[in-house]
Amino acid sequence: MTMQTHELEGRVALVTGAARNIGRAIALALADAGAAVIVNARSSRDEVEALAAGIEAAGGRALAHLADVADEPAVQAMVHAATARFGRLDILVNNAAIRDVSPIDDIDFAAWKRVTGVILDGAFLCVKASLPALRASGAGAIVNIGGMSGHTGAAGRPHVVAAKLGLVGLTRALAHDLAPASITVNCVVPGLIDTKRTATSGKSPHLHETLVGRRGRPEEIADVVRFLAGPRGRYVTGQEWHVNGGAYLG
Repeated sequence: MTMQTHELEGRVALVTGAARNIGRAIALALADAGAAVIVNARSSRDEVEALAAGIEAAGGRALAHLADVADEPAVQAMVHAATARFGRLDILVNNAAIRDVSPIDDIDFAAWKRVTGVILDGAFLCVKASLPALRASGAGAIVNIGGMSGHTGAAGRPHVVAAKLGLVGLTRALAHDLAPASITVNCVVPGLIDTKRTATSGKSPHLHETLVGRRGRPEEIADVVRFLAGPRGRYVTGQEWHVNGGAYLG
């Protein structure tokens, strides 16, 4: 079988939370497939600008854009910047997240909203802002990045778990709503992945072993996103794709 390369040539993708780890790997994978990529972060300017510069140095097209996905006007401005620069938007990857670890006694409503606002509200706002362009695409794709803890539960993460599982419900509902516009909507659920975490994000407290005997790499999540965003994934919508080496069998 001939491997397909540059299958996303002429397409434009927006990846939120792309400064590092899984988001960075997704942006690189989509750029490798030929897409122009808007790499988003809330405040990591140096990292997203370096990522965009690296993509362009390799012959791709990229735009770094800082925006808080929980801020509706900022999200609308980001999508406008994307379409103004590249003329279209075909792929939206909702990856931005806050992975706080706090016992329920220490989580007040403001902390709850800070986490759910980025993960779940942010995905909603990015979808709403992107819809006109995705509809115009004729082959739009939305990929939400979930989390294994949304299915297993995890101590100290009621806000994260609730928001990540909420993405699954959002995925299923949007798949129904957007199918008439030829927009696919799927959720990729990473398992135990080797990533660099901030001090507040902690380690996965629920499962520590995989059937394949190792943790995954960000690139292995990115490969699945690339497939779902591309022409070979057009018959897949409304699905959860668990990529976890067998750590959780859903």
